[in-house]
Amino acid sequence: MIHYDFVNVVLMRLPPLNAIRAFEAVCRHGSILKAAEELNVVRGAVRQQIGTLENHFGSKLFTRDGRRLVPTLQASAFAEASSVAFDILQRAASELGGAAPGRIRLGVPSAFAVWWLMPRVAGMQASLGDIAVDIVPTAVVEPLQMHAELDAVIMGGEYRPAAGITALRFMEDEFGPVATPTLAATLSSDPASMATLTMLISRSVPKLWDEWFAESGTAPVVFSHAQEFEDLLLALGAARSGLGVALAPRASIEDDLERGHLVAPYGFISRPSGYSLCCRTPDAKRPAFAALASWLLHCGTPA
Repeated sequence: MIHYDFVNVVLMRLPPLNAIRAFEAVCRHGSILKAAEELNVVRGAVRQQIGTLENHFGSKLFTRDGRRLVPTLQASAFAEASSVAFDILQRAASELGGAAPGRIRLGVPSAFAVWWLMPRVAGMQASLGDIAVDIVPTAVVEPLQMHAELDAVIMGGEYRPAAGITALRFMEDEFGPVATPTLAATLSSDPASMATLTMLISRSVPKLWDEWFAESGTAPVVFSHAQEFEDLLLALGAARSGLGVALAPRASIEDDLERGHLVAPYGFISRPSGYSLCCRTPDAKRPAFAALASWLLHCGTPA
Protein backbone atom coordinates (compact mmCIF):
# COMPACT_ATOMS: atom_id res chain seq x y z
CA MET A 1 0.00 0.00 0.00
CA ILE A 2 1.27 3.44 -0.90
CA HIS A 3 0.96 6.13 1.75
CA TYR A 4 0.93 9.82 0.91
CA ASP A 5 2.05 12.48 3.37
CA PHE A 6 0.35 15.78 2.77
CA VAL A 7 2.22 18.87 3.90
CA ASN A 8 0.25 22.00 4.56
CA VAL A 9 1.92 24.83 2.65
CA VAL A 10 1.01 28.28 3.88
CA LEU A 11 1.24 30.76 1.06
CA MET A 12 2.52 34.17 2.07
CA ARG A 13 -0.23 36.77 2.12
CA LEU A 14 0.22 39.31 -0.63
CA PRO A 15 0.79 42.92 0.45
CA PRO A 16 -1.81 45.58 -0.44
CA LEU A 17 -1.94 46.42 -4.14
CA ASN A 18 -1.67 50.17 -3.49
CA ALA A 19 1.53 49.62 -1.53
CA ILE A 20 3.03 47.63 -4.41
CA ARG A 21 2.00 50.33 -6.89
CA ALA A 22 3.67 53.06 -4.80
CA PHE A 23 6.80 50.94 -4.33
CA GLU A 24 7.09 50.19 -8.06
CA ALA A 25 6.74 53.89 -8.93
CA VAL A 26 9.42 54.91 -6.40
CA CYS A 27 11.77 52.27 -7.86
CA ARG A 28 11.33 53.64 -11.37
CA HIS A 29 11.76 57.28 -10.41
CA GLY A 30 14.18 56.92 -7.50
CA SER A 31 12.11 59.61 -5.82
CA ILE A 32 9.08 59.70 -3.53
CA LEU A 33 8.13 63.12 -4.91
CA LYS A 34 8.09 61.98 -8.54
CA ALA A 35 6.22 58.80 -7.61
CA ALA A 36 3.63 60.89 -5.78
CA GLU A 37 3.22 63.15 -8.84
CA GLU A 38 2.68 60.12 -11.10
CA LEU A 39 0.14 58.58 -8.72
CA ASN A 40 -1.54 61.96 -8.05
CA VAL A 41 -1.19 61.68 -4.28
CA VAL A 42 0.79 63.54 -1.63
CA ARG A 43 4.29 62.43 -0.63
CA GLY A 44 3.09 61.37 2.80
CA ALA A 45 0.75 58.83 1.22
CA VAL A 46 3.63 57.27 -0.73
CA ARG A 47 5.81 57.13 2.40
CA GLN A 48 2.97 55.44 4.26
CA GLN A 49 2.58 52.81 1.53
CA ILE A 50 6.34 52.13 1.52
CA GLY A 51 6.19 51.75 5.31
CA THR A 52 3.31 49.30 4.94
CA LEU A 53 5.34 47.22 2.49
CA GLU A 54 8.47 47.28 4.67
CA ASN A 55 6.40 46.15 7.66
CA HIS A 56 4.91 43.39 5.55
CA PHE A 57 8.33 42.02 4.53
CA GLY A 58 10.08 42.93 7.78
CA SER A 59 13.01 44.69 6.10
CA LYS A 60 14.07 47.97 4.53
CA LEU A 61 13.48 48.14 0.79
CA PHE A 62 15.64 51.14 -0.15
CA THR A 63 19.06 52.62 0.41
CA ARG A 64 19.92 56.22 -0.35
CA ASP A 65 22.45 57.27 -3.00
CA GLY A 66 22.68 61.02 -2.63
CA ARG A 67 19.15 62.28 -3.25
CA ARG A 68 18.08 59.13 -5.06
CA LEU A 69 16.36 56.13 -3.47
CA VAL A 70 17.80 52.83 -4.68
CA PRO A 71 16.03 49.51 -4.05
CA THR A 72 17.99 46.73 -2.37
CA LEU A 73 18.94 43.71 -4.47
CA GLN A 74 15.93 41.68 -3.30
CA ALA A 75 13.61 44.67 -3.60
CA SER A 76 14.84 45.35 -7.14
CA ALA A 77 13.83 41.84 -8.22
CA PHE A 78 10.39 42.35 -6.67
CA ALA A 79 10.09 45.71 -8.48
CA GLU A 80 10.79 44.07 -11.86
CA ALA A 81 8.18 41.38 -11.18
CA SER A 82 5.71 44.06 -10.08
CA SER A 83 6.23 46.07 -13.27
CA VAL A 84 5.61 42.99 -15.40
CA ALA A 85 2.48 42.14 -13.43
CA PHE A 86 1.06 45.66 -13.75
CA ASP A 87 1.74 45.66 -17.49
CA ILE A 88 -0.13 42.37 -17.87
CA LEU A 89 -3.07 43.66 -15.83
CA GLN A 90 -3.15 46.93 -17.80
CA ARG A 91 -3.32 45.18 -21.14
CA ALA A 92 -5.88 42.65 -19.93
CA ALA A 93 -8.04 45.50 -18.59
CA SER A 94 -7.74 47.37 -21.89
CA GLU A 95 -8.93 44.34 -23.84
CA LEU A 96 -11.78 43.70 -21.40
CA GLY A 97 -12.77 47.33 -21.83
CA GLY A 98 -12.96 46.95 -25.60
CA ALA A 99 -9.54 48.14 -26.74
CA ALA A 100 -8.75 47.00 -30.27
CA PRO A 101 -6.37 43.98 -30.04
CA GLY A 102 -5.20 44.59 -33.59
CA ARG A 103 -3.69 48.04 -32.94
CA ILE A 104 -0.02 48.45 -31.98
CA ARG A 105 1.55 51.66 -30.69
CA LEU A 106 5.16 51.30 -31.84
CA GLY A 107 7.93 53.55 -30.53
CA VAL A 108 10.64 54.06 -33.15
CA PRO A 109 13.86 56.16 -33.05
CA SER A 110 13.17 59.27 -35.15
CA ALA A 111 15.99 58.79 -37.68
CA PHE A 112 15.18 55.11 -38.14
CA ALA A 113 11.49 55.93 -38.62
CA VAL A 114 12.12 58.57 -41.29
CA TRP A 115 14.91 56.93 -43.26
CA TRP A 116 14.10 53.21 -42.97
CA LEU A 117 10.57 52.52 -41.76
CA MET A 118 8.50 55.22 -43.47
CA PRO A 119 9.69 54.43 -47.03
CA ARG A 120 8.41 50.88 -46.36
CA VAL A 121 5.25 51.75 -44.45
CA ALA A 122 2.89 51.11 -47.38
CA GLY A 123 4.33 47.63 -47.80
CA MET A 124 4.04 47.06 -44.07
CA GLN A 125 0.36 48.02 -44.02
CA ALA A 126 -0.37 45.86 -47.06
CA SER A 127 1.31 42.91 -45.36
CA LEU A 128 -0.43 43.42 -42.00
CA GLY A 129 -3.90 43.90 -43.42
CA ASP A 130 -6.37 45.00 -40.71
CA ILE A 131 -3.64 45.39 -38.09
CA ALA A 132 -3.06 49.10 -37.44
CA VAL A 133 0.40 50.29 -36.40
CA ASP A 134 0.65 53.74 -34.83
CA ILE A 135 4.26 54.86 -35.32
CA VAL A 136 5.45 57.05 -32.46
CA PRO A 137 8.84 58.71 -33.20
CA THR A 138 11.14 58.96 -30.18
CA ALA A 139 14.03 61.41 -29.93
CA VAL A 140 15.62 59.48 -27.06
CA VAL A 141 15.78 55.69 -27.29
CA GLU A 142 14.46 54.23 -24.03
CA PRO A 143 13.43 50.70 -22.98
CA LEU A 144 9.78 49.68 -23.23
CA GLN A 145 9.37 49.38 -19.45
CA MET A 146 9.74 53.17 -19.25
CA HIS A 147 6.78 53.70 -21.61
CA ALA A 148 3.51 52.21 -20.42
CA GLU A 149 1.71 54.07 -23.22
CA LEU A 150 3.55 52.05 -25.92
CA ASP A 151 2.94 48.44 -26.94
CA ALA A 152 6.37 47.86 -28.49
CA VAL A 153 9.59 49.70 -29.33
CA ILE A 154 12.42 49.27 -31.81
CA MET A 155 15.80 49.36 -30.08
CA GLY A 156 19.18 49.72 -31.73
CA GLY A 157 22.66 48.89 -30.49
CA GLU A 158 23.53 46.69 -27.54
CA TYR A 159 20.23 46.09 -25.75
CA ARG A 160 19.47 43.47 -23.12
CA PRO A 161 15.75 43.12 -22.45
CA ALA A 162 14.52 43.31 -18.87
CA ALA A 163 12.34 40.70 -17.18
CA GLY A 164 9.00 40.34 -18.94
CA ILE A 165 10.26 41.83 -22.21
CA THR A 166 10.81 39.77 -25.37
CA ALA A 167 13.27 41.12 -27.95
CA LEU A 168 13.46 39.89 -31.55
CA ARG A 169 16.52 40.99 -33.52
CA PHE A 170 15.30 41.53 -37.06
CA MET A 171 18.22 43.31 -38.71
CA GLU A 172 21.96 43.73 -38.40
CA ASP A 173 23.45 47.14 -38.99
CA GLU A 174 26.59 48.99 -39.98
CA PHE A 175 27.72 52.46 -39.01
CA GLY A 176 30.40 54.94 -39.98
CA PRO A 177 31.24 58.62 -40.58
CA VAL A 178 29.30 60.31 -43.39
CA ALA A 179 29.58 63.68 -45.11
CA THR A 180 28.71 65.34 -48.39
CA PRO A 181 30.85 64.37 -51.40
CA THR A 182 32.36 67.89 -51.37
CA LEU A 183 33.57 67.61 -47.76
CA ALA A 184 34.65 64.00 -48.19
CA ALA A 185 36.87 65.07 -51.12
CA THR A 186 38.95 67.14 -48.68
CA LEU A 187 39.82 64.08 -46.59
CA SER A 188 42.76 61.73 -46.97
CA SER A 189 42.72 57.98 -46.42
CA ASP A 190 43.67 58.63 -42.79
CA PRO A 191 40.61 59.27 -40.53
CA ALA A 192 42.78 61.77 -38.61
CA SER A 193 42.15 64.20 -41.48
CA MET A 194 38.57 64.56 -40.22
CA ALA A 195 40.03 66.90 -37.58
CA THR A 196 39.62 69.77 -40.05
CA LEU A 197 35.83 69.26 -40.16
CA THR A 198 33.05 69.90 -37.64
CA MET A 199 32.06 66.88 -35.56
CA LEU A 200 28.25 66.52 -35.54
CA ILE A 201 26.90 64.88 -32.38
CA SER A 202 23.44 63.62 -31.49
CA ARG A 203 22.41 63.95 -27.82
CA SER A 204 20.15 60.93 -28.25
CA VAL A 205 23.20 58.70 -28.92
CA PRO A 206 26.04 60.71 -27.35
CA LYS A 207 28.54 57.82 -27.26
CA LEU A 208 28.16 56.80 -30.89
CA TRP A 209 31.43 58.41 -31.96
CA ASP A 210 33.32 56.80 -29.05
CA GLU A 211 31.85 53.43 -30.01
CA TRP A 212 32.95 53.82 -33.63
CA PHE A 213 36.52 54.74 -32.67
CA ALA A 214 36.71 51.72 -30.34
CA GLU A 215 35.02 49.18 -32.61
CA SER A 216 36.81 50.27 -35.80
CA GLY A 217 40.22 50.37 -34.14
CA THR A 218 40.62 54.02 -35.16
CA ALA A 219 42.54 56.43 -32.95
CA PRO A 220 40.16 59.10 -31.55
CA VAL A 221 40.18 62.27 -33.63
CA VAL A 222 40.42 65.70 -32.03
CA PHE A 223 38.02 67.76 -34.14
CA SER A 224 38.54 71.47 -34.58
CA HIS A 225 34.86 72.11 -33.90
CA ALA A 226 31.91 70.13 -32.52
CA GLN A 227 28.20 70.86 -32.70
CA GLU A 228 25.44 69.01 -30.83
CA PHE A 229 21.88 68.35 -31.96
CA GLU A 230 18.90 67.06 -30.02
CA ASP A 231 18.59 63.85 -32.01
CA LEU A 232 20.25 61.88 -34.79
CA LEU A 233 17.73 63.05 -37.37
CA LEU A 234 18.89 66.66 -36.95
CA ALA A 235 22.57 65.68 -36.95
CA LEU A 236 22.08 63.85 -40.25
CA GLY A 237 20.25 66.86 -41.68
CA ALA A 238 23.24 69.01 -40.74
CA ALA A 239 25.60 66.55 -42.44
CA ARG A 240 23.44 66.60 -45.55
CA SER A 241 23.67 70.39 -45.66
CA GLY A 242 27.48 70.22 -45.58
CA LEU A 243 27.97 71.49 -42.03
CA GLY A 244 30.30 68.65 -41.00
CA VAL A 245 30.69 64.92 -40.54
CA ALA A 246 28.18 62.77 -38.64
CA LEU A 247 28.35 59.22 -37.34
CA ALA A 248 25.40 57.36 -38.86
CA PRO A 249 23.83 53.90 -38.83
CA ARG A 250 23.69 52.75 -42.46
CA ALA A 251 20.03 51.79 -42.19
CA SER A 252 19.18 55.44 -41.51
CA ILE A 253 20.86 56.86 -44.64
CA GLU A 254 20.39 54.22 -47.36
CA ASP A 255 18.50 56.64 -49.58
CA ASP A 256 21.14 59.37 -49.16
CA LEU A 257 23.87 56.94 -50.16
CA GLU A 258 21.98 55.78 -53.25
CA ARG A 259 21.30 59.37 -54.36
CA GLY A 260 24.87 60.47 -53.65
CA HIS A 261 23.82 63.10 -51.11
CA LEU A 262 26.13 61.54 -48.53
CA VAL A 263 29.17 59.30 -48.78
CA ALA A 264 31.05 57.20 -46.25
CA PRO A 265 34.75 58.05 -46.75
CA TYR A 266 35.93 55.28 -44.40
CA GLY A 267 33.21 52.75 -45.08
CA PHE A 268 31.04 51.10 -42.49
CA ILE A 269 31.74 48.56 -39.78
CA SER A 270 29.27 45.86 -38.86
CA ARG A 271 27.21 45.97 -35.68
CA PRO A 272 25.72 42.48 -35.26
CA SER A 273 23.57 43.70 -32.35
CA GLY A 274 21.51 45.57 -34.95
CA TYR A 275 17.86 46.42 -34.34
CA SER A 276 15.32 44.58 -32.20
CA LEU A 277 11.55 44.66 -31.86
CA CYS A 278 10.78 44.66 -28.13
CA CYS A 279 7.39 43.88 -26.68
CA ARG A 280 5.98 42.57 -23.41
CA THR A 281 6.35 38.79 -23.29
CA PRO A 282 2.58 38.04 -23.09
CA ASP A 283 2.06 40.17 -26.23
CA ALA A 284 4.72 38.31 -28.23
CA LYS A 285 2.34 35.38 -28.83
CA ARG A 286 -0.52 37.51 -30.10
CA PRO A 287 -1.26 37.44 -33.85
CA ALA A 288 -0.76 41.20 -34.38
CA PHE A 289 2.72 41.19 -32.86
CA ALA A 290 3.68 37.96 -34.61
CA ALA A 291 2.65 39.49 -37.95
CA LEU A 292 4.67 42.66 -37.31
CA ALA A 293 7.71 40.63 -36.25
CA SER A 294 7.44 38.47 -39.39
CA TRP A 295 7.30 41.54 -41.64
CA LEU A 296 10.31 43.15 -39.95
CA LEU A 297 12.33 39.94 -40.28
CA HIS A 298 11.46 39.73 -43.98
CA CYS A 299 12.49 43.32 -44.68
CA GLY A 300 15.52 43.28 -42.42
CA THR A 301 17.07 40.11 -43.83
CA PRO A 302 19.54 40.85 -46.67
CA ALA A 303 18.36 39.66 -50.08
